[in-house]
Amino acid sequence: MEKTQLKNILTKIGETNPKYILDKQVYNVGKLIQFIDNPSEEMKQVAMVQEDPSSIKFIQNPSEIVQLVAVGKKGDVLEFIKNPSERVQLAAVKKNGYSIRYIQNPSEQVQLVAVKENPFSIRYIQNPSERVQLMTVKENPFSIYYIENPSERVQLTAVESKNHSWLSEPGWVKKYIKNPTEKVIQLARSKGY
Repeated sequence: MEKTQLKNILTKIGETNPKYILDKQVYNVGKLIQFIDNPSEEMKQVAMVQEDPSSIKFIQNPSEIVQLVAVGKKGDVLEFIKNPSERVQLAAVKKNGYSIRYIQNPSEQVQLVAVKENPFSIRYIQNPSERVQLMTVKENPFSIYYIENPSERVQLTAVESKNHSWLSEPGWVKKYIKNPTEKVIQLARSKGY
């Protein structure tokens, strides 16, 4: 099929359902840019980062939409974005929790999304709130290893977790929890840990 025939088909689909108009769909499928006459600079950038998300490092001052497309493909490219908005930060950590390591002073909301996606990303969060710590150990109790000075409540939550069958590993509490409280040690013993 010729390029002009394909363009006519895609244009007709867009006329039938405006949701699928070419100008909008190029943001979802970068290769469609070939069918757009005189695409905007932003469209060109979106098409480029859809093909290779790390190419965002070559774009000066990319728009938020271009940033969102890039991190939506690969969260780690957040490393190449200066001063990302919270919306971009959230999209990046939702794709890859470890992307939080590229964010200075992430909000609690960004932290929560990061540890939900990957509990071990807590290792990159300085002074996480108890709420973030609790979410982390609920997702994976072994992530407590990366929490400095977890509260007794966080420790107890990790020990009480029923999420993982391998919690029966002998001695895991002393191995993963630095300075467990006496109450935590007693609970661990009562559970056979």
